[in-house]
Amino acid sequence: MTQTRNRPRPSQTWLFARNFFKHPMMLGSVIPSSRFLIDHLLAQVDWDRAKVFVEYGPGVGTITRHVLKRMRPDAKMIVVETNRDFVNFLRNTVTDPRLHVVHGSAADVRRALSDLGLGQADYVISGIPFSTLPPEVGEAVIRATRDVLYPEGQFLVYQFSRAVQPGLERHFRHIRTDFEPLNIPPARLYYCRP
Repeated sequence: MTQTRNRPRPSQTWLFARNFFKHPMMLGSVIPSSRFLIDHLLAQVDWDRAKVFVEYGPGVGTITRHVLKRMRPDAKMIVVETNRDFVNFLRNTVTDPRLHVVHGSAADVRRALSDLGLGQADYVISGIPFSTLPPEVGEAVIRATRDVLYPEGQFLVYQFSRAVQPGLERHFRHIRTDFEPLNIPPARLYYCRP
């Protein structure tokens, strides 16, 4: 259903790298996530049950494309991105009607879901670098995420530092941690349930 290739094209990689150098505090890495990280992260998803996915900071859509390939035909995916270059890139390259690209802040996730007639999410995926966000913004994103998840939903977070962990511990009752060494840089994974 998704009309894009799985492997990043040179234009995708170039766009990602160029935006890293323009906005290093907004991106956690100079290159997109590895397939090892993506497979590790998405192994947590119950694909038969999940109908609403949200992704924060999709960049060029590396993880987005993998979710679209695996999710149900009647599911929806909302990606929330602050970078206009990435928003335009995704809108112009991913033609899957299940994908909705929102230009805005992850802290406004409730409004993004509401605008599409959706109440809550089964999964929220995030790679936004919490270590570089102002603390009050990071806290607002984590709190908003907890509030939009179904009770059995899950917040799947990958980071390159432990900076997000105290905020997750304040807002989520169940947190499991993991590690993916086969990524540049190696990533810490957090699987959080309300």
